[in-house]
Amino acid sequence: MNQKDNGKFVIFVESLASIGLILETMIMGWEFWVPFVLAAGIVILWWIGFSDKISEEIGEFYYFGYAVLLLFYHGVHKTSFFDTAIAVSLVMATFSMLNSVYMINTFVVVYFIILFIHFINLPGGEPLTLDRLNVSRILLHVAIVLLVRRITIRDIYNRIDDEQEKRLSKERVEANDVGMEDFLSNISHELRTPVNVVNGMSDLLIKKGVGYEADSIKQAGVRLAYQIEDIQDYTECKRGKIFLEEDDYLSTSLINDVVMSFRMSDKAGDLELVIDLDPGVPMIMRGDIKKVHKIFRHLMENAVKFTRKGGVYVRMYTEREAYGVNLCIEMTDTGIGMDPDAIALIGEGMYQANKKRNRSSGGIGLGLFVVYGFVHRMGGFVKIESAKNKGTTVRVTIPQKLVDEAPCLSLDESFDGAVLFHVRPDKYKVGKLRDFYRHMASNLASGIHVPLYAAETVYEVERLKEKLNVTHVFMGQEEYEENRGYFEELAKEDIVVAVSAEPDFTLPGQSRVVLMPKPLYAYPIIMILNKGRDELKTDEVKSESRPVFKGVRALIVDDEPMNLVVATFLFRDYQMIIDSASSGKEAIRKFRENEYDLVFMDHMMPEMDGVEAMKRIKAEAREAGRDISVVALTANAVSGAREMFIREGFDGFIAKPINTSDFERVMLRLRSMSAWKTGGEKR
Repeated sequence: MNQKDNGKFVIFVESLASIGLILETMIMGWEFWVPFVLAAGIVILWWIGFSDKISEEIGEFYYFGYAVLLLFYHGVHKTSFFDTAIAVSLVMATFSMLNSVYMINTFVVVYFIILFIHFINLPGGEPLTLDRLNVSRILLHVAIVLLVRRITIRDIYNRIDDEQEKRLSKERVEANDVGMEDFLSNISHELRTPVNVVNGMSDLLIKKGVGYEADSIKQAGVRLAYQIEDIQDYTECKRGKIFLEEDDYLSTSLINDVVMSFRMSDKAGDLELVIDLDPGVPMIMRGDIKKVHKIFRHLMENAVKFTRKGGVYVRMYTEREAYGVNLCIEMTDTGIGMDPDAIALIGEGMYQANKKRNRSSGGIGLGLFVVYGFVHRMGGFVKIESAKNKGTTVRVTIPQKLVDEAPCLSLDESFDGAVLFHVRPDKYKVGKLRDFYRHMASNLASGIHVPLYAAETVYEVERLKEKLNVTHVFMGQEEYEENRGYFEELAKEDIVVAVSAEPDFTLPGQSRVVLMPKPLYAYPIIMILNKGRDELKTDEVKSESRPVFKGVRALIVDDEPMNLVVATFLFRDYQMIIDSASSGKEAIRKFRENEYDLVFMDHMMPEMDGVEAMKRIKAEAREAGRDISVVALTANAVSGAREMFIREGFDGFIAKPINTSDFERVMLRLRSMSAWKTGGEKR
């Protein structure tokens, strides 16, 4: 028990002793007013024990004083003389739980005072008869009291030593954990620079079309970069120092991220991915989109990693709340599952289903722990349902702010027709896949309010076509290949036939069938329903055409030469005029000698770091009446890094490795705010 529980136990024992003493006083005819005092003492005991206004130290001192009063009152009566040793021993044993030696010694002193009172002849009293029996009994009782004192004091010192050892051990463990976390954080930061160079150079090689080897290098580099990020995220979760960065984002971009992540996985050709996106999800929400992306990625990687056959079912929907919405994500797989003990260990971190050296599953076992850390930091919760060899469902709920409550997917009001889903249920070796597709189709149909019919055979397709105004038929690759001629003829009619197939699948020449690369999900389906055959490229969410920043003069500052090479080639693709500097001092000198529209500044550099260089450049710009934007371009991508750099005075933040969408977003924002135009002309 802890100290507070020990105090309550002392209160309980003293209350019982008080009640017993009240009864003894009434039976023996002792002082009539004492029971009232003892009753009041019991009330005060319990009030102190459950009051938040009284400190533990004051409470323990009251318990001690009240116990001394009980002992003294009980012991001074002649009939209680030989019971006093027992009472003192019980009190010492009880109060030893409070780990106070002076209390134990005080009780012994009280015992000897009581003995002394009985040895002298007080007025109106009788001295104790010291015959042989009484002397032997007194000596025995004294010995017992002293022995109990010895035992209780030794127990107190042992407990104090144990508690101190536990505290020191805990401090050592915490110090080791902090040291390990610092090591992981530092080494992950140091590894980012060479990995960023590898990824950047592989991008340049891919653009030059050197061959598939560059793609392999890129994929390995991206995987390593993700694992380095996982280590950094893990240390932040362990320390509880997760900073949130809120941005507005399109809800469909989350699903697009899941699709791209699955297509890049090694098992994409062996597993089915079924995405159930509720069309009613708000179009634009506000939250930490980067962490939500990571949550999706970890859930997807974990589901794919431990699923050998079958597939993964992803469901995303929202629940309206006063503060906005709860973003709900469900990831269900048909994999190996987990037992209750494994689920309980996940939140503690470093759990991995297979820790053998020859394990077939990849990863470093941090994914679900990072998910727990991120979700809890964002005010949400995680629930896992799983059973051995029966798959796993992870449900994540994250509060998000509402920006645009318009539905993310909607059907044109002019749509007037019926939709057929032609899927053979017997083709799935894992029965759950049928349920996944059935849920996805029914939820989509109810979400966009369109009549949808299942047709398991060509006969049913033909029968429904005759009865209904069928405008669209969706099917899988196997169904199309079994009756290719029929569906090619059907596509020549005023009916849109769409096939969800593997990425390498091709249609015959002059085919009017619409090809939808797997996985099948709501966005391409609705695009086809709205645009028909005109929607030929539906493999991902469309983005705006790539912007150019022709003639914008930029200075890139980095002490790593290869980083300069990568950034220079990347930015020149946007038709920018690029110069470079390898240190903060060189950047300041070049700024004085040249005209730049903006500066991309690394953070950690020898002699002068990026923050100091930025402040000096901005100070000189103000004195010279020049307009300059300085963007942090750094591998320091820990949570809260962007806010830190913005507070320091940077105009933007881009993490390495450079993500083109992040770069374009920052550049478009700066272009709308700064004194430079596309083309490098001054306003």
